[in-house]
Amino acid sequence: MKLLLTGGTGLIGRALCRALCAQGHQVTVLTRNQRRAQAILGQNISLMTSLVQWTEEQEYDAVINLAGEPIFDHAWSERQKRVLLASRVDLTQQLVQQMALCSVKPRYFLSGSAVGYYPDGIAPVDESHAPGTGFAARLCVSWEQAALQAQSWSVPVTLLRTGLVLSARGGLLQRMALPARLGLGAVVGNGQQWMSWIHLEDYIQALLWMLKRAPVAGPYNMTAPVPVTNREFMDRLCAQLHRTCRFAIPAGLLRLGLGERAALLTEGQRVVPQRLLAEGFGFRHDTLQAALQDLLAHP
Repeated sequence: MKLLLTGGTGLIGRALCRALCAQGHQVTVLTRNQRRAQAILGQNISLMTSLVQWTEEQEYDAVINLAGEPIFDHAWSERQKRVLLASRVDLTQQLVQQMALCSVKPRYFLSGSAVGYYPDGIAPVDESHAPGTGFAARLCVSWEQAALQAQSWSVPVTLLRTGLVLSARGGLLQRMALPARLGLGAVVGNGQQWMSWIHLEDYIQALLWMLKRAPVAGPYNMTAPVPVTNREFMDRLCAQLHRTCRFAIPAGLLRLGLGERAALLTEGQRVVPQRLLAEGFGFRHDTLQAALQDLLAHP
């Protein structure tokens, strides 16, 4: 298959490029920094620095849209909120507009979203649940609505509502494991907020699984079958590192320091990947203990 990928230099994108190339697919990555992308991705990946280079005669079997400014790195000022929206919504709209110009449309459009789409709470939610009302939820709704415009051109749209992706090569787990190894692991608040996670390998395998099937449409929760509370996550992480989780970070202190984005740490969604399970996808790391054993086996 010939694929166009955005977000190719991110944690998920790098792993996906390796997996796609290993299966013999032809991958083109849209990037703003060609030199950096080539250094990260290697010579087997073609690069595109502008969608202008996607001519109407150029055919892609699939477009996978994973681009987006990191949501937690900067304070949510009104300006930063506009940056977060632009990096997701504007780019997605540009991709859809480019599809409209193509004489042969992609057969698949897999577009990113996040479990922040759902409201915070303790009840389990699947893909049929209504969205939440906070900024993260509004961001996801706008992102998905932009992607769904591709349906106007008869392109099936798959929405990837992504949870916390765990990898040994960076991301959330690396940031949490360092203090835990030093004996400074801490729960957030009362530790009862839910964390919906997925092993990076399962995420990549789920994407490859989707590409092997007839084009699928609609939302998919890209999370493991067994979400955990923040307390359970930290207890299992510290135990895997032969440490004890003794501390707690007061939620009020986080809200004071982080403002509105503290909700990403103090609140959470209990997300179930109902569609993946119902349609026969097999998780290799379906429990947090199995995932941490695999990812932290070689410190």
